[in-house]
Amino acid sequence: MATRIVAPPKKAIVSNLRLLARQLNSVPSTFPAAVSGQFAASEPSPAANTGKPSPLIDLTDPERLFSSVPTSKLIRSAANLHAAAVAPVMDLGIRVMKSKLIMGTGLARDAVLGAVRRTFYDHFCGGEDTVEAAAAVRRLNEAGLRGMLDYAVEDVEDNSSCDRNLEAFLHTVESTKTLPQGYVSFVIVKITAICPIHLLRRVSDLLRWQKKNPSFSLPRNHYSFPILSDSTPLYHTPEEPQLLTPEEEADLFLAQERLRRIGSRCEQYNIPLCIDAEYTAVQPAIDFFTYSAAMEHNRNGPIIYGTLQAYLKDAKERLLLKSEAARKMGISIGVKLVRGAYMSSETKLAHSLGYESPIHNSIQETHDCFNDCAAFMLEKIDSGSGAVVLATHNVESGQLAAAKAKDMGICGNHRLEFAQLYGMADSFSFGLRNAGFQVSKYMPFGPVDQVMPYLLRRAEENRGLLSASTLDRQLIRNELWRRLRASIL
Repeated sequence: MATRIVAPPKKAIVSNLRLLARQLNSVPSTFPAAVSGQFAASEPSPAANTGKPSPLIDLTDPERLFSSVPTSKLIRSAANLHAAAVAPVMDLGIRVMKSKLIMGTGLARDAVLGAVRRTFYDHFCGGEDTVEAAAAVRRLNEAGLRGMLDYAVEDVEDNSSCDRNLEAFLHTVESTKTLPQGYVSFVIVKITAICPIHLLRRVSDLLRWQKKNPSFSLPRNHYSFPILSDSTPLYHTPEEPQLLTPEEEADLFLAQERLRRIGSRCEQYNIPLCIDAEYTAVQPAIDFFTYSAAMEHNRNGPIIYGTLQAYLKDAKERLLLKSEAARKMGISIGVKLVRGAYMSSETKLAHSLGYESPIHNSIQETHDCFNDCAAFMLEKIDSGSGAVVLATHNVESGQLAAAKAKDMGICGNHRLEFAQLYGMADSFSFGLRNAGFQVSKYMPFGPVDQVMPYLLRRAEENRGLLSASTLDRQLIRNELWRRLRASIL
């Protein structure tokens, strides 16, 4: 049985609230909109007193939204989100996490890791191991949310590291059995953690070259759903790559076998496996792994989910190609739909090579692509042939998808999940929960030093999103003031 969250004594509440009150009162209520981040986009505040019908997701009542959150937790969230919204604070934190202080040993490294552990790590990560992550999942469930467990390692160079990560992923799947059924919605895996990164680049080059030159044939064991569309940029591969060497073929087989073992364990435990997307240089190979696994495990329903980044211009076309191929093969597709997390680096690389960015030219085009893909997948759910995780912090996209799902009568369908990052967009998560939807929090975990690359990437790619988390910060601030007034009067 999950441990009940007990609110702190009234005196502690008043004391803590008063300590934070001056800081909260001094923070402006509006910030520039963001355009980047894995689940990101700007967060328009819900309309109020406009004469329009009330939205399905109500974000106007912070008391109801945060009714399951203790005051101490709200205070910590407010402090972390406000700090993350201050650019100089983020810049300093990123410099420190990249510095030599954490590369060696000694007191300085321990002090830096300890500071990270007590602040941003505790806020954005579920713990250092499966025991701590399971405890965090229990706390989420008490609030009516579910957990997506992500052992947050990535970009490994050799097979021995891949094998260690394989055991960690298998242990993560097994740990879900220590929790009641339904507490964990997905296990997350990054292919860059179970296949050497240089091999992913090699396979991606071969797939791109085959798209450029249909006469260029790959071995039959490289077959999967269609991976690239006619609008997919191919500039990463300017010249014909060599076929994989026997050693590389053997390593590719080992990597496929690692994913097969994880997928089989998930299928055995009836826990869906979601494969994360990465940057475009290696994404074709990641899709190859994903679709090959789906062909094996998704015959009786979606176990393997791939991730589609809607900020890419070819996203919708690739979704349609994959969906049609799956239909012909009698395979159910599972998709986690996100906006994307590598906007600045992707654009910079394309421009450096003299090509147009693969990212949509405007944030509105990204919104439109996300909404179109979401609507398409909701229709797949309605027809019984698909499943989707709508991973977004964007309120407008959430409202549109929620309204369509309600109109179609699939509001509580187990194949529809909304998701937000752990430690972010909590008000949106609770609003979706209150509207009757299944909602998960994407929860990375692992030792602080191993998760550091994840934290750095989140900090750098999401700095705009963090600075624009206006809605969450304002609602938390309003609820803290309400509790302060209630405790005094």
